[in-house]
Amino acid sequence: MKKTILLLVGLGVGIPVMSIAQNDEQKVPDYALPELLMTEAGRKVVTSKDWEKQRRPELLTLFAEQVYGKTPTQKIPVRYEVLSVDRNALGGKATRKQIAVHFGDGSKKLDLLLYLPNSTQKPVPVFLGLNFAGNQTVHADPGILITQSWIPNWKDPGIINNHSTEESRGTRARRWPVEEILARGYGLATLYYGDIQPDRAGSFQASIHPLFYRKGQTGPAADEWGAIGAWAWGLSRAMDYLETDKEVDKKRVAVMGHSRLGKAALWAGAQDTRFALVISNDSGEGGAAITRRQYGETIKAINTSFPHWFATNYKQYNDREEQLPVDFHMLLALMAPRPVYVASASEDQWADPKGEYLGLHHAGPAYGLYGHPVLSTATPPEIETPVGRQTWTGYHMRAGKHDILLYDWEQFMNFADFHFRK
Repeated sequence: MKKTILLLVGLGVGIPVMSIAQNDEQKVPDYALPELLMTEAGRKVVTSKDWEKQRRPELLTLFAEQVYGKTPTQKIPVRYEVLSVDRNALGGKATRKQIAVHFGDGSKKLDLLLYLPNSTQKPVPVFLGLNFAGNQTVHADPGILITQSWIPNWKDPGIINNHSTEESRGTRARRWPVEEILARGYGLATLYYGDIQPDRAGSFQASIHPLFYRKGQTGPAADEWGAIGAWAWGLSRAMDYLETDKEVDKKRVAVMGHSRLGKAALWAGAQDTRFALVISNDSGEGGAAITRRQYGETIKAINTSFPHWFATNYKQYNDREEQLPVDFHMLLALMAPRPVYVASASEDQWADPKGEYLGLHHAGPAYGLYGHPVLSTATPPEIETPVGRQTWTGYHMRAGKHDILLYDWEQFMNFADFHFRK
């Protein structure tokens, strides 16, 4: 009997869409992955130079045109405004900086929150990631500015009529173990993803998209960026600022993300090689998972529930995964030769944990071009048995649901310790 799960997937505006998820491993169709190390002209890639000069640019173009949409290349005015610096934050453990990044004429901005450990010699390595509900949700610190942007009506306390209140302080602190990160000698930078584009259908006019429109344009073309592309762009703009901060080691910035923001982190890491390490947590379909498995969330399901996330071109692959010219092992391979880490959760079958592991495993040949050790087996590890801590492709599956918790962060920091401090 075919085993299915009935799920209600929200549109980000309180409108549920019903989806049927196939989660029986025996029902995964036979599939053939597109060749990672074969150019579109049919030439085998055998050296890192071949990868960097030909195959990698080909794959970037395919993902841009067919999946996430092309990111604008034109420059717009950007101005940084340091709003506050507190060198005695969190009881003296940290320096807290808050920076407004203004774009264009200044009518659009994002707010960056940066914590740096006071007990560690500067400059320090930093984890950078987007958050779901405003900077003030990552910690109860009363000095964090409350986001003024539109917020999805999550079930978290302190969100009223799509806006944050004082009650929202620290409501997502379980996902951001700030003190533990600081104690390990790392800084943490975060920004609210809705500052870049609100997470709702039809939100392009309220996003940074209009700053790049041609005359008369009112929305992205079929091969132009969706929200995930915009969120990835925002991560790179945060990186622009981090490069200017002398207390941050710009050569040791890890970009990370959970769920849809894990997709954004991967796409940011693929496009922006300044990120020294890339981390995906529960990113699933359109992130780390092999889409041809058609397990859990599918292309059609994600495009139906979240029509603003991807390029319009991605919709032509609804129920046609085998026609997509790429699969997501190729996305993970775009990080090579930089290290990449993928994390799953055992109960998060919607994100296809096995497919996420296989995506990472099949990215390995790109790292082989550089002589880097990677995960060698196609068999996923047992729950809470991290693998690849001292390779260039690391992985773990945490027990539990779709979330990001201290256990996950501990593995990320272990992986970063090896690569940043060896």
